[in-house]
Order: sequence, then C-alpha cells, then structure tokens
Amino acid sequence: MVSILNDSTDAYFNLAAEEYLLRSFGQDVFMLWQNEPSVVIGKHQNVWAEINPAFIQERDIKVVRRFSGGGAVYHDLGNLNFTFIESSRNADFDKYTSLMVDLLAEVGVPAEADSRRGLTVQGLKISGSAQCIHRGKCMYHATLLYKTNLQMLASALQGDLSDSAEWGVERRAAYVHSVRSPVTNITHYLPSALQLQDFKNIIISFLLKNKIVEGEYQFSPYDLQAINQLKEEKYATTQWNFQATAPK
Repeated sequence: MVSILNDSTDAYFNLAAEEYLLRSFGQDVFMLWQNEPSVVIGKHQNVWAEINPAFIQERDIKVVRRFSGGGAVYHDLGNLNFTFIESSRNADFDKYTSLMVDLLAEVGVPAEADSRRGLTVQGLKISGSAQCIHRGKCMYHATLLYKTNLQMLASALQGDLSDSAEWGVERRAAYVHSVRSPVTNITHYLPSALQLQDFKNIIISFLLKNKIVEGEYQFSPYDLQAINQLKEEKYATTQWNFQATAPK
C-alpha cells in the first residue's frame, strides 16, 4: 500500500480523487488530506435535510456529495481526512477502525469505536466514517476532528427542507439521515500540545512502522488530468451536489 499526502484543500478535487483512486488506480492506497470549509454529504442523502443553506452561502462553504453512503460531515483545516482503498473480496472495515484507535493511543488519546465505526472519547465523537465496495475494491474513509471550529460545524449542519424547491429538487420516498452526535476535538485530550503537521507526521510514521504503507506516491500528470476532469464533470456540479435524487 502506498501513501499519498494530498496537499489540495479543494473539496471538489479531493472527492474526485477518492473516486478516481477507487475506480482506476492500480495500487492499494492510503491518502491523508484536508478540505477548506466544506460540508460533505453521503451519496444517498437529501442535501436540504443536512445543511443550513443561508449559513453556508453567507460563508462560502462548499457542499459536496461523496461516492460513499453515510451521513453529513463538516470539514475545515482543523480536520484531517484519511482514506484506505484496498483490493479485497472480503472487506474487513473494522480493522481500519481498530488501527485508528491504536494510533490515537500512541499520542495519549483514549479513543473507543462505536457501533457505526466512529470514534469517541468519553462519549464525545471525534471521528465519523463511511465505507463502500466497488468491483472487488473497498474504500474506508473517515474524519479526525483535531482542532475543528465546532461552532461552525454545528451551524452548518442544520437542515431546512423548505429550500429544496428553489433548486428544482424532486422528492423521493426515502433518504439516509445523519445521526447527530455530540462532538469534540482531539486536541482537548492530548497530554501535551501537538501541532497538526506533527500529528500528520505521526500518522505516517505509525503506518510505516506497522507496515501498513510501504512508500509514498505523488499524483502523476495523468492522474491529475483524470481527477480534474472528474471534478469538473461531476463533483463541482450543482446537479451532483444539490439536485441528484438517486445518485449513480
């Protein structure tokens, strides 16, 4: 498995990169990445049930629908995202959750896994995850609330279905609804101060030490062209992010 330290903070690009790596990339991969302020919703969600549109428009927060299911999450530069993609006919998603519990234990954070493969500390959520399987490959991706603006998170994730008509949204019978949980930041539980970049370095060192990853990969010009094309044709479009009622 190779590691990709993706330095883009463009949510449209990063979600397109995940789909490209899942569908078209030849190697197993771990990607560590961050987004500028964004709300990322699950593939089968009604965006209007998940977001506060007035708040989001006022603050120019991106809204992006991802390739996997699950609930809505808020990202900013105080949040880390990680993605594992592996070729597997028998996906074991719990192993990734356990791996992150062990990683956090190394920095003194006593995290526990919940029934939805999220992570909590003293009952407060610090990570949510989603998973999918596509043609013999599995993807597990999750957030890590390191030093996120929790007030912005709470305000952005307040749905209002009355705004859906403005965007020409067709109603359907059922959507996946987010499960709201009280949240906190990892920094509150660290025994000593640790900069975010240092925490990122610890993650990579941990994965190398445990032979989860064996080298670093940088996107090639071909990769970047394919990802940017997918971004422009899908992830940066109103149709996919706001109007899709049965995303493919």
